[in-house]
Amino acid sequence: MPNRLASETSPYLQQHAHNPVDWYPWGPEAFERAESEGRPILLSVGYSSCHWCHVMERESFDDPSIAELMNELFVNIKVDREERPDVDQIYMRAIQAMSGRGGWPMTVFLTPDRLPFFGGTYYPPEPRPGIPAFPDVLRAIDDAWRNRREEVRAGSTRLLDALREASAPRTRTQTASLALVDTAVQMLGRRYDATHGGFGPAPKFPQPVTLEVLLRHHARTSDPSSLSMAVHTLRRMAAGGMRDHLGGGFHRYSVDERWLVPHFEKMLYDNALLARVYLDAWKLTGSDDLATVVVEVLDDLANDFSDPRGGFYAARDADSEGVEGRFYVWSPDEVTEVLGDDAPLFCRAYDVSAGGNFEGSSILHLPHPVEAVAASEQRSVSELDRVLARGRAALLERRAGRVEPFRDEKVIVSWNAFAIRAFAEAGAALGRADYVERAVRAAEFIWDHLRTDGQLLHTWIEGHPSGRGFLDDYAALGNALLSLHSATLDTRWLERALMLGDEALERFYDNESGTVFDTSHDAETLVLRPRDPMDGATPSGASLAAELFARAGALTHASRYRNAAQSILDHEVEAMQQFGPAFGRMLSVVDRLEATSVEVALVVPDDSDPSALIQAAHSEFLRGSVIAGSIDAANRTVGDQIPLLHDRPPLQGRPTAYVCENHACDLPETEPAAIRARLAKSNS
Repeated sequence: MPNRLASETSPYLQQHAHNPVDWYPWGPEAFERAESEGRPILLSVGYSSCHWCHVMERESFDDPSIAELMNELFVNIKVDREERPDVDQIYMRAIQAMSGRGGWPMTVFLTPDRLPFFGGTYYPPEPRPGIPAFPDVLRAIDDAWRNRREEVRAGSTRLLDALREASAPRTRTQTASLALVDTAVQMLGRRYDATHGGFGPAPKFPQPVTLEVLLRHHARTSDPSSLSMAVHTLRRMAAGGMRDHLGGGFHRYSVDERWLVPHFEKMLYDNALLARVYLDAWKLTGSDDLATVVVEVLDDLANDFSDPRGGFYAARDADSEGVEGRFYVWSPDEVTEVLGDDAPLFCRAYDVSAGGNFEGSSILHLPHPVEAVAASEQRSVSELDRVLARGRAALLERRAGRVEPFRDEKVIVSWNAFAIRAFAEAGAALGRADYVERAVRAAEFIWDHLRTDGQLLHTWIEGHPSGRGFLDDYAALGNALLSLHSATLDTRWLERALMLGDEALERFYDNESGTVFDTSHDAETLVLRPRDPMDGATPSGASLAAELFARAGALTHASRYRNAAQSILDHEVEAMQQFGPAFGRMLSVVDRLEATSVEVALVVPDDSDPSALIQAAHSEFLRGSVIAGSIDAANRTVGDQIPLLHDRPPLQGRPTAYVCENHACDLPETEPAAIRARLAKSNS
């Protein structure tokens, strides 16, 4: 018999719809039952591609005896963290405060009025070293609730008070400055793994927003160590098993220090954010291998994460056929069957061996540079490249016949925004019109299907949009549309980006405190209003908002935007001083606001091709650049909003660029090479 989750659209909730657990979705029905019966709530939070979520489901939630115990003692609520990041954020912080660690699956016990009082992450059905058995936890919580209820309530009240204090906006006492960036870079230097790249011990996460800070620091200071730390990390990740060498994208993270063994799930946000940081590293170095990664990552998203209507899907599972990673690993016999005479060379390069490097099979990775392998095999690099490319294509075709990991076909606004921005910026810089067009299709889909009554929604799946948009949805999409405007010169994206900026100010900015919250002022009332300026797997909503306001302020010269950006940053100075690398995107906004202003206006007559000029304008990594433009005379009315475009006619009827630096403008240029040279001068 299906439970109440059967009518939900979330793939994660659907995965639990046939558990014998009497699950409720988050909502009034569950809360009213808990209140009326005086029962505690068991809140279980996860997501569809989470390996350990699947393990706990198989071991416990599908077990009739454990389910019976859960149903007897608790009101059980299942939440998809991707649908309700606000709920996840509140109770994850509670878990971290109680235990010092967090993760998914998250298991939290709440009073009937939703105050947390105990919890953890994964619990096995039988005790293991350091982890109690889930049934024992259930009985212990029931005993505490029945026999020490007032003590439990008092503890939950104290915990909530501490969480409220921790999330409350701080009083502004200092102004954010570049010293914060320098301090964070020093912290990263002390944690840097000079051998394998990355920061700190295993497990290692890609941390694209942290790498952004290093690239910006190098662009400002010319410090070679900042560039070296970022680029070496990017190259080691690209060579490791964390990268899908056949499909092109990246897995979630590496369980070891050398990026070999990944947690095999694939997330849209990881790949979109990584594509942008590889793109920026290419702009700073000119190294083609970094641009190749950009192309392969975006091609993977276009091929495997694309909804036919235009949006991008959320994730690929880590498991297939009940085994983590099975879809991605190989044996020498399999490779030989597919590649024939090319197999020994392919296996040598990609470390495919009889013993394997992961549970008896082999994860493809490049332990040695291709040049070294070619030399040892007495082959030319070009010849080896041809053999490996041919082998990858053949194995990818063979892999397509395997049972695929589950794909979560949920469309999430903020994650789609990261992808739109990556496709737009890469398309503009690399001269890939197909990437720009893919960004346009996704943006049109979001605007048409996930916006109603003047506000954004959060998710869409199979024709069903749901949930109010959060701060990161508004701010990430606003940033994406600014980038899409600069890649297309279509002023509708500029107008919509500024509209989102104003809506973000209205819905999420608190005038009294001078900063933003993650939920709108009229959102569902939770036990506290979520506010977390630290980056997680994605940039924080606060940092994305500060970035949007900073970019919008530079374009419009409107004080409301720039003041809001500065105020958000100033609120977090003390936290950034102490935990700098945890504020990667916010530190990048600090750098942006302090950077030399370089403004590029592109004006294009009707029936002219602006692509070469657009590519030239995106050729350099400039810390404080602004690119805006218009294609026809009618659209040039946007100059009333954008001073950069005011009274900027095309020169001699040709696509024309105006470059201004520190509010002083050069003569207009029509030659892409001249624009490249001019912007390179700004970066020197």
